[in-house]
Amino acid sequence: MASKRRHKSAARQADWESEPIAFSHVPVLFRECMEGLRIKPGGTYVDGTLGGGGHAAGIAERIGPEGLLIGIDRDRDALKAAEENLKASLCRKILVQRTYAEIRDVLEENGIPGIDGALLDIGVSSFQLDNADRGFSYMHDAPLDMRMNRDDDFSAYDVVNTYDKEDLARIIREYGEERWASRIAEYIARERMNGPIETTGQLTELIKAAIPASARREGPHPAKRTFQAIRIEVNGELDQLREAVNAYCDVLLPGGRLAIITFHSLEDRIVKNAFAKRLNPCTCPKDLPVCVCGKVADVRKVTGKPITAGEEELEENPRSRSAKLRIIEKRLIP
Repeated sequence: MASKRRHKSAARQADWESEPIAFSHVPVLFRECMEGLRIKPGGTYVDGTLGGGGHAAGIAERIGPEGLLIGIDRDRDALKAAEENLKASLCRKILVQRTYAEIRDVLEENGIPGIDGALLDIGVSSFQLDNADRGFSYMHDAPLDMRMNRDDDFSAYDVVNTYDKEDLARIIREYGEERWASRIAEYIARERMNGPIETTGQLTELIKAAIPASARREGPHPAKRTFQAIRIEVNGELDQLREAVNAYCDVLLPGGRLAIITFHSLEDRIVKNAFAKRLNPCTCPKDLPVCVCGKVADVRKVTGKPITAGEEELEENPRSRSAKLRIIEKRLIP
């Protein structure tokens, strides 16, 4: 793996940055999440990917003034927007700038022994995509950034300009599931010999040039998969998700539910496999007639197949098309 050299990009980005814009967020699968969490008044609930507070507002309304809402987001702009958007909510609120995987630390620091439910809406938010200067979108020309936490030093610029060709190809292939990964990495490596690749516009044009015209005529935007891959690498998203599933299951109180929304197959596979392992924790060899390890599932499945958006939501919010919701419940073990 290429070393992750830090790129100090603040000065170069200053001309692009603007005042924070209004955080407009359409919560995906909102009704399904509220029903699936089975929210009880006065309970303690976590929105681990707070964003603008769309899902959180629904939770806050349902738990009432005696309830506690814990909102977590690594993006300080999101936290500011959520704080404003949740002002009218009567419940108690704790909003913290952390990664959602740090739930154990958040609860310990606030003296909270367990929670009645949690929601994770994985991936990039609508606000981050629509805010051009964040560098998440291939539809806007902006500095290569893609940091969910702008206090981090490591950005998309570092991945594109310092990773060797082989690592770039691996990331684009594994995280973007892009069949033209090697060719795209080759074009990037060749172009940066002339100078650093600094903007999303430059990168998008390189990707278009690398993918044969016949392959660009169908399917999503040619840069979509590569941008997804680089974003995942910059923010360590899949590692965060792997760590988070068990962490949230551990802190759920009996009867508490964990709802996770994913947007692509890599994320959904992680959640599906982690839930399956939690549902069947036995470590005995398969040829043993009876279990001797004594490990018993401490959760039960709420959803079998993942819940997806209905026709009405798909029409109103096209970004919900790839969303999948899985829910699990903590059991009381005798």
